[in-house]
Amino acid sequence: MADVRTQLVIDLQVCGRRLRYRQVRVTTPDGVSVSVQDHAIDARRQDRRDVLFIHGYCQSSLSWLNQVTGPLRQRHRLVTYDMRGHGGSAKPQSRHYYCSSERWADEVAAVISSLDLKRPVIVCWSYAGRVALDYLTRYGDGAVSGLVMVAATSTLNDSVFGPARATLKQMATSEGAAYVVAARALLNECTFAQLPADETALMLSYNLLAPIEARSAMSSRSAAYDDTLQGLHIPVLAVHGEEDRINTIAMSRHTLALCKNAHLSLYPRTGHLPFWEQAERFDAELGAFLDALG
Repeated sequence: MADVRTQLVIDLQVCGRRLRYRQVRVTTPDGVSVSVQDHAIDARRQDRRDVLFIHGYCQSSLSWLNQVTGPLRQRHRLVTYDMRGHGGSAKPQSRHYYCSSERWADEVAAVISSLDLKRPVIVCWSYAGRVALDYLTRYGDGAVSGLVMVAATSTLNDSVFGPARATLKQMATSEGAAYVVAARALLNECTFAQLPADETALMLSYNLLAPIEARSAMSSRSAAYDDTLQGLHIPVLAVHGEEDRINTIAMSRHTLALCKNAHLSLYPRTGHLPFWEQAERFDAELGAFLDALG
């Protein structure tokens, strides 16, 4: 069983939004301390859904800022966490902590069990599609209610990646000033329209926290998820921006083709961050997905 240590309630302003959560430290089976944020710090309603958000490559739990400070927070128990090597979580320097799909799967399982999440819906963005599918491959879908794949990776076939993949490769191998340049270039590729300066600064700051050991190992590990996707019995919602230059729409169509119970929602004039670029629509669709689960 994972070790859990609860910290104080955190209350701060981020990009003009009030962010308030209970900070929890979870130690994974392989000894990595993971930073978890429980945004349902008030009395829990019986009709709430548990929702676990997982961020992408070189990102952090702050990626979900709009969701955890918006209307969904009033209706459901929202939990975010920083993956190993990211954000406020531990950053082991050995590559072997990042290469094994079993370690990623066990990390997700540790968060679910330690926070006592009841059949949560997993919402995963970009690289986190792989992390969620690592978990589903190892543990099956019996302990979750649904899966939301937000521009989420489900295959490594070259045909589903966009032109910004070259920048991702630079991020995996560069250090120092070269990494800063690559991270800023990727942010420019992520959205259809330019973000406000404070939002760009926030995203760049947590991009720079990921060490090269994590970035390199994560980008080079292999995976095959087709059998897992075909074996899912839970509802799946795929969300994708039509102007995504990292994972093209073909990525979500691949997911859709293999899942038995899946739906695709396309966002026009939107890049790789539909939950940020069109937060209101995304939150409404996620809310409807949660409600439809009964």
